Amino acid sequence: MKATEPCPKGFHTVTPALHVRNARQAIDFYKKALGAEEAVCMTSPDGKIGHAELRIGDSMIFLSDENPAFGNKSPQSLGGTTGGLYLYIEDVDKGFQRALDAGGQQQMPVTDMFWGDRMGSFVDPFGHHWTLATHVRDVSIEEMKEGEKKFYAQMAQQAQKKSA
Repeated sequence: MKATEPCPKGFHTVTPALHVRNARQAIDFYKKALGAEEAVCMTSPDGKIGHAELRIGDSMIFLSDENPAFGNKSPQSLGGTTGGLYLYIEDVDKGFQRALDAGGQQQMPVTDMFWGDRMGSFVDPFGHHWTLATHVRDVSIEEMKEGEKKFYAQMAQQAQKKSA
């Protein structure tokens, strides 16, 4: 008999688990916005989704309706979120527009970044933050450090203009 692997086939060692209000709507949004495929969906007797598994690209995410009794609260219940998801896709411009068309709210438009990614970020209708990216060029550590300095200098200039 073959030994069981510690990480199930099709998973990576880290699998995000998102808690939302109305998991069914979230699943539908992720299908439309991100091309997610629903692999598993378990519903409790009260109709809430206790556990769902979605495949996005080569990765899985877990999803459930919030359940404060178990300490699972959505970003909407918490008044925000402490993290986000960074998703590499084939065409960030097309994928980002798809996410916005599905109901995502833009945080940062698609932009070429100093570390070699072209990326944009949005908040989904359930309060989770997503960054979509396409890696467009390899960058050395030296180039990245120089790019970082320029980036923060630009951010400081923009902050000064806003406060003036």
